[in-house]
Amino acid sequence: MTRRSFRFRLAPVRAVREREENLAKQELANALSRLSGSEQSLRAAEEHLEQAHEQQRAVISQAQTVNATELLARQEFLEHAEAQRGLSVRDLRQREDEVAARDVELTHAAAKHEMLKRLESRHRSEHDRELVRQEQGALDEIAAEHHRRSIA
Repeated sequence: MTRRSFRFRLAPVRAVREREENLAKQELANALSRLSGSEQSLRAAEEHLEQAHEQQRAVISQAQTVNATELLARQEFLEHAEAQRGLSVRDLRQREDEVAARDVELTHAAAKHEMLKRLESRHRSEHDRELVRQEQGALDEIAAEHHRRSIA
């Protein structure tokens, strides 16, 4: 008796789904990396802003007089540092949203891939059960033929 090998007809689809899942993992990793960079940029912007505030306080607390032009320049510098921090906060929020979206994509891709893996496993089990049933039928046929010959 020849044994039929198992062939999952949706194997190409499963392979595509596996590639999609791997790509989604890679995109999530890239998004996490960009998020980390944005967090570092925000920390740097906050440190820069804090230094600008300290310099502003130091100039104001000194007993000497400061001309208006210098005060305006320092105020502009402080406002620029605050604006940079605001941009860093916005960038960080965008990166967080991107990570959340990539995580959802990965979850969906993994679910699709897992569904096909389970389907393949179920089909393989059905195939194996059918083979066992056929082999048992062949053995029963041999046993019945042997019994008939021994009676005759």
